[in-house]
Amino acid sequence: MHRWLSEDAYWALGRSRDTVERSVVGSVVYGAYDGDRQVGVARAVTDGATFAWICDVYVDPPARGRGLGTRLVRALRDHLRGLGVRRMILATHDAHGVYAPLGFNPLARPQYWMELDER
Repeated sequence: MHRWLSEDAYWALGRSRDTVERSVVGSVVYGAYDGDRQVGVARAVTDGATFAWICDVYVDPPARGRGLGTRLVRALRDHLRGLGVRRMILATHDAHGVYAPLGFNPLARPQYWMELDER
């Protein structure tokens, strides 16, 4: 997971192993496997009751095109729903077609949202 994120994922290039490990501890994480080889990951930062941010969705390039990203996010979404989480967000540069069939839409009221980005 660290190699994928730090070397190939545009949103996490250069992310340290320590940062990846700490992010996993504070998240709900789902993985996709081909036998005992991991081929995908998705995680959610959540309070487990009202809100979740789905992030770090990644599928190994040789495993892409088989719907793994969709299945990972669907499983994570359904798990969060089971906890009672009713507001989930995610951000993507190029995978809108993966998430839209799962019910994700552009923000209804983007003017309400603010961010503090100190990257």
